[in-house]
Amino acid sequence: QVQLVESGGGLVQVGGSLRLSCAASGRTIGSSLMGWSRQAPGKEREIVATINWNGFRTYYSDYVKCRFTIAKDNAKNTVYLQMNSLKPEDTAVYYCALSKTLRDSNPNYDYWGQGTQVTVSS
Repeated sequence: QVQLVESGGGLVQVGGSLRLSCAASGRTIGSSLMGWSRQAPGKEREIVATINWNGFRTYYSDYVKCRFTIAKDNAKNTVYLQMNSLKPEDTAVYYCALSKTLRDSNPNYDYWGQGTQVTVSS
């Protein structure tokens, strides 16, 4: 059974930084497409960053490009999202997701974490 457990969320001021972690179990992230998504109140969930199975291909939405960095540690089976220059509009619940594919992208994910709240205060 695949489980994804996010951590690292919290309250931060505008311009601050946070690093989210997603610890996976039940499947190696080295053979998976991993993504971070977020959902703000009243809005649809959106993918903000992805990293492919070998770590060579990453994707960022226009909203977070140049501010967020996705990375992974295969030895720890953990994916990270480093978030810098945070803005109030980054406030959302952030979810980790795993897709059982060797493709560089996939609109659908097979497993989701429970989410971690990120709140950016102005």
